[in-house]
Amino acid sequence: MDVIDMIVEILDKCRGGAAPLTSMGDPVLRRPADPVTGQIDTTLLKELSELMLATMHATHGVGLAAPQIGIPLRIAVIGDTAEVPEDVAAARKRIPVPDYTIINPMYTAERDSVGFYEGCLSLPGYQAVVPRPETVHAEYEDLDGVRHVERITGWPARIFQHETDHLVGTIYIDKALTRSLASNEMYKSRWAQPTPAQAAEALGFPLPQHIR
Repeated sequence: MDVIDMIVEILDKCRGGAAPLTSMGDPVLRRPADPVTGQIDTTLLKELSELMLATMHATHGVGLAAPQIGIPLRIAVIGDTAEVPEDVAAARKRIPVPDYTIINPMYTAERDSVGFYEGCLSLPGYQAVVPRPETVHAEYEDLDGVRHVERITGWPARIFQHETDHLVGTIYIDKALTRSLASNEMYKSRWAQPTPAQAAEALGFPLPQHIR
């Protein structure tokens, strides 16, 4: 089945709802996705984006990559309007991000790494600390084919990196400090402070010095 048939099939199955998620262990999550090079018309591309956004919202995520619904294309959606405490927002530089779609994205680091807990819809039930560049030089195309070049920092940069990594077959756990791995229940009850400094001390994993 070619990718257009795959998209049409999943759109037909999921009209008015969310798409099922692929889980860790599915090969589609470990293969580099194909670039979007005009093989899909704009209408179908926008319908896929709408389905991905609906799925992201239904699963309470802040991003979703096409391979996470079984489509091996370099497309992802991002949106973060969750309300968080002021101290958490300040420490993580987490600001609201309206929904948008990134096509053929890439990034390069501009600042030193910081470490915070992350989770993934394709690996539910757990979170782990991932060191990532705090600021990145990001490039991507939008749904109309316009190329964007932006400097993104803080939590929005973390989301952009997480989703772009999915498109090259990388899952957050590949970059995580594995000693920090915690169930969602344990994270919420013990390690949900603005930074993971307490978790690092108790569990014995290193953190970039400037977020301690």
